[in-house]
Amino acid sequence: MLKDITLGQYFPADSPIHRLDPRYKLLMIIIYMVMLFSGDSMICLGIGFVYTFIAVAMTKISLKVYLKSIKPIFPFLLFTAVLNLLFIRDGDIYFQWKIIKITSEGVNTSLFMIIRIVLLLAGTSVLTYTTSPIVLTDAIERLLNPLKKLRFPVHELAMMMSIALRFIPTLIEETDKIISAQKARGAELDSGNIVKRAKNLIPILIPLLISSFRRAEELATAMECRCYNGGEGRTRLRQMKSGIADYIALSVTVLFLLLTFFADKILK
Repeated sequence: MLKDITLGQYFPADSPIHRLDPRYKLLMIIIYMVMLFSGDSMICLGIGFVYTFIAVAMTKISLKVYLKSIKPIFPFLLFTAVLNLLFIRDGDIYFQWKIIKITSEGVNTSLFMIIRIVLLLAGTSVLTYTTSPIVLTDAIERLLNPLKKLRFPVHELAMMMSIALRFIPTLIEETDKIISAQKARGAELDSGNIVKRAKNLIPILIPLLISSFRRAEELATAMECRCYNGGEGRTRLRQMKSGIADYIALSVTVLFLLLTFFADKILK
């Protein structure tokens, strides 16, 4: 299961999405989130699905990679969907047995919630899969650059986000090694009730915390040795330049957003 988590990973490829300016990709992902959460109908989600499908296809990254990003959270989606089925009682009754009642509104809400979250994960994965953490940090810093006039620590915030994304795969790999080591010592991590399984996590969490603090200390020492002093006087290896492809991609995203608003207004 841990190996299926692809959050924060970057997959190099020669695709139109990879070549886009990361600043525009960040703006498009913000517009994409507004698109998904602004509409309250399946037609609005259908528009979001079309946009997501086009973006995923243009990344030239295997669909299995995107499915892996959804697989770890699927149990939580299923649990939330079941709660919606049981506690939303408006609409036509599909099934009733004692206190259990499944209605049309509960089914619609459950499906709507699952589709929306799956699309959100797939869309945000397009950003992280096609943009390296270093480039993403520079893009965030450039977009938040006006806040520097208010003495907001823009560079530090962008650097923290970049480091967090960068170390997610590392911590997942470290967790997998710790679990394998504990199982080799005879630990039964997958047996027993919920309480016992929670206690079995202690031999995993403690070494993981120690390893995380050690890596953070090593990173801080390495940055100090290289005389790191924040964004002051810093130069960049890659200069960001926008082009016609960025303008077209942003315009298409805005067009899909307007279609969502229009469809939602018509349905109301």
